Amino acid sequence: MLDPRPLKAVFFDRDGVLNVDHGYVHDAAGLEWVTGARELISALTTAGVRCIVVTNQSGVARGYYGEDAVHALHAHMQAQLATTGGTIAAFYHCPFHHDAVVEAYRCDDHPDRKPNPGMILRGLTEAGLDPADCVLVGDNDSDVEAARRAGMEGFLFPGGDLLDFMKAKLGPRFPT
Repeated sequence: MLDPRPLKAVFFDRDGVLNVDHGYVHDAAGLEWVTGARELISALTTAGVRCIVVTNQSGVARGYYGEDAVHALHAHMQAQLATTGGTIAAFYHCPFHHDAVVEAYRCDDHPDRKPNPGMILRGLTEAGLDPADCVLVGDNDSDVEAARRAGMEGFLFPGGDLLDFMKAKLGPRFPT
């Protein structure tokens, strides 16, 4: 039997997967990492596996915070990951929502809003990745559906230790 294809990238939903979802997390003070998340990102980074975040951010459309807050939180996450040798290769966020109170972000079915695969497809294209060499981990069915629509395997994270979960899901594909 041939070895499985090497893993080239892991796409992550953010809230509920990398950080605890306290509801519209948008600043450093509200950031609480999921157990095992930083360790997983560090292990993947060390092994040369790209880590890419794809996150719906309807809080922008709802007027709770601006896109500048999303970028600032991502920069803060990146700085914290750097202390353990981890890095996120790219962050993609979708601020659009059908119930937006901010008119500029109102859209019934934006191609980036999961379960649509727009953010994932952009990440694949910009990094020159084959979806067969990638997986996505999310905490909602819409995340897994977006992965399926992009042609990659998706894992539904039920909570707990993200590192242990991904070791179990990836098996021999987990980089060592």
